[in-house]
Amino acid sequence: MEIKISPVNEGEWMESDVSAMGTDDAVRPEIKDALFQIDSLSFWYRESQALHDISMDIPSRQITAYIGPSGCGKSTLLRCFNRLNDLIDEVRIEGDIRFEGASILDPSVEVNSLRKRIGMVFQKSNPFPKSIYENVAYGCRIHGIRRKRDLDEIVERGLRGAALWDEVKDRLDESALGLSGGQQQRLCIARALSVEPDVILLDEPCSALDPVATAKIEELMQELKKRYTLIIVTHNMQQASRVSDFTAFLYHGRLIEYAETKTLFIRPRKKQTEDYITGRFG
Repeated sequence: MEIKISPVNEGEWMESDVSAMGTDDAVRPEIKDALFQIDSLSFWYRESQALHDISMDIPSRQITAYIGPSGCGKSTLLRCFNRLNDLIDEVRIEGDIRFEGASILDPSVEVNSLRKRIGMVFQKSNPFPKSIYENVAYGCRIHGIRRKRDLDEIVERGLRGAALWDEVKDRLDESALGLSGGQQQRLCIARALSVEPDVILLDEPCSALDPVATAKIEELMQELKKRYTLIIVTHNMQQASRVSDFTAFLYHGRLIEYAETKTLFIRPRKKQTEDYITGRFG
């Protein structure tokens, strides 16, 4: 992946009724304790530009939601935080992302260590074809933890953190593939928690779940934000309004509006935002 850590020139807006962001208050909410600072971030898949000059701060131990129509760059932006886009051929990034004040794009950054601190939960639950226990212990084994007593504590802590312990504590040796869809997704969260990250990225974690399972995941997120920073991509605007503290609206790879969630949904500053959240397009 080609990386250029520098600001990029501001591009032309794709919609004539949208003005350049710059220092626009519509994308500059007051963030008191920023964990991430994104500075003029642009991203390309080969010749196709997916993100355009995005600058924003992400607050610590809050839930930040990305909303917008399909193809607007939400998941691409999410994967920039732990550099999963590095695994894709012929991509290019310009600008910078700072985590705790240090650039994650610096060539000296050890990417595996970064991904340990910034965990990921995907849209489709992806438990390994192993036991429930081994699914949670997997990351710790990779990082060199082998003693069973230590692993037992980590597995229980992870499952409790994902609100799954009481449901599976008597069948830890059974296959994870026998769990329900909602349980599998919480197992994936437990697996992410087992390596003690600082941040959890969630890419549409409830899109394949029924309302009951979705409610459990949303309740879990409220508990997790007491200890972790959460960033979520969702197509469900009701979900964003229920669970997030801050919401960012993206359109055609551009940050249109970013504000406290209540403000964005009740008093949006941009007409495009209002049109999207009221269902006029998207």
